[in-house]
Amino acid sequence: MRIAVDAMGGDNAPKAIVEGIVLAAKEFKDVEFILYGDEVAINQYLDGEANIKIVHTDEKINSEDDPVRSIRRKKKASMVLAAQAVKNKEADALFSAGNTGALLTAGLLIIGRIKGIDRPGLLVTLPVMTKENSTFTLMDVGANADTKPENIHQYAILGTEYAKFVRGVEHPTVGLLNNGTEENKGNDITKRAFQLLKADKSIHFIGNVEARELLNGVADVVVTDGFTGNAVLKTIEGTALSMMQLIKSAIYDNGPKAKLGGLLMKDSLSGMKDVLDYSKHGGSVLFGVKAPVVKTHGSTEKEAVYFTIKQIHEMLASKVIDDLVEQFETKNTDQEK
Repeated sequence: MRIAVDAMGGDNAPKAIVEGIVLAAKEFKDVEFILYGDEVAINQYLDGEANIKIVHTDEKINSEDDPVRSIRRKKKASMVLAAQAVKNKEADALFSAGNTGALLTAGLLIIGRIKGIDRPGLLVTLPVMTKENSTFTLMDVGANADTKPENIHQYAILGTEYAKFVRGVEHPTVGLLNNGTEENKGNDITKRAFQLLKADKSIHFIGNVEARELLNGVADVVVTDGFTGNAVLKTIEGTALSMMQLIKSAIYDNGPKAKLGGLLMKDSLSGMKDVLDYSKHGGSVLFGVKAPVVKTHGSTEKEAVYFTIKQIHEMLASKVIDDLVEQFETKNTDQEK
């Protein structure tokens, strides 16, 4: 396995990126990591790992850069070189914490979408609060703000494959995010998407699901348009951060008794923090392109980088992309006959 890494992408690059890669390199000896970026800056955080290689470049894509223009004009940027490596089969996957729009553009324009998939979407894995060590998959969370019913249908197929191959769910359930559980709820797009999902016997569609039930594990896979999915994801992220801050304030701002109670509950609160930490389940996957393209937060630290690499390792080991290519290309061939 070979993973191309944009070592210069993100607020804390290259330090956090390289330190996270070092953690992963020590565990995943079957992976070769190819780091694209400033060789001098990268080298100061390495520890002599044999499975890490550096490809030097002085150019990078900044967070404020226009996504399409930067991909087309900055040919030597670390992200662009990493994407080209995947396209040329010199690497099997692309990882970055950099400019999200640029990474999506690189995935689509350089690596390319799987034939038969109209619009690849962003997929994330999030924790279920009511079941220990349980998760669910949400897609699309921002790749496509304007989405057709047919796109949502494809997200259900993609999400089901990811849940089966990567998360190990034998018969994943699929829910359509909506403003009510009744079949006639929603706008024209969700109503038409509902009918497409209902008619597809290859997926286990359970109907509409509401946002308030997501963290209770209402479905293994939840599909929606990119605008709604992005808003829901950011709401979940913000709520988790606010909850931890409220608990912290309640302990530290209410005298000795509250602090003593906090000390007694330290292990329980630590466990709660672990459950709320969605970064332990990996990054956002641009799913539907010809190779894994995975994004983590721009402000990410080394631990989140490690967990994202672990996710990519699982995707490559499962060969989920190979299965999707075969499935959609076979379907297209049959339709063309």
